[in-house]
Amino acid sequence: MTQVAVNEALARDRGIDLDDPKLALRVAAERLSTVRYVFLVQIEDGIATAAQRASLEYADAVLIGWPENDAPDVVDLDEQQQAQVAEHMRVMEDHIRKYASMERDWDIDGMTDTLIRITERVAEIRRLYQPDFLLPTFAEIRRVVQQEWDEDMGKIDPKEPDPTAEQIEEQTEDADKQQRQIAEHAERAEHADRSGQPEQPGQQHAGHHGEHHGDKA
Repeated sequence: MTQVAVNEALARDRGIDLDDPKLALRVAAERLSTVRYVFLVQIEDGIATAAQRASLEYADAVLIGWPENDAPDVVDLDEQQQAQVAEHMRVMEDHIRKYASMERDWDIDGMTDTLIRITERVAEIRRLYQPDFLLPTFAEIRRVVQQEWDEDMGKIDPKEPDPTAEQIEEQTEDADKQQRQIAEHAERAEHADRSGQPEQPGQQHAGHHGEHHGDKA
């Protein structure tokens, strides 16, 4: 009862006609628009995951082209349908309360899932009031978004293919060759230390060259 009173007070502040039998149609759209914006602010600084992007796009798909209450394709509801709308609104508000708690706790994964739950209820409300308007399911949205996300991630962070057996063998041989070269170099250096610094080829050539000049003199 308290939640209903709060919503009614908010509606009056916004100049909403509380006697309008299609009031729930407008309220549902405003509530979803609000939680959608909150979610967008939470994820806009990073690269959204496929689940986050799908959750956001599902809300967008349900809100797109939202009708005015007096639109020609918006129908009047009977008592049973009104009761269904009331139940969807009740569950929606329960999810929104949980959503607000998740926002305070920076629980993005929880917000992602709960936004889907909220959107589902709003979609059902729209279907009752606008039965001829085709709405996609979350499964349909998620399938398309996942394909787009995989393509985007492939461009940003392409995965190297797994090496073949032949490539692995070549890499092993190259590593062994490098190890042998390192060992041979170390062995030559150790031998030089034991026998003393050998005469440089240039020095040896210069000495012989001087001897030849002396012979000529």
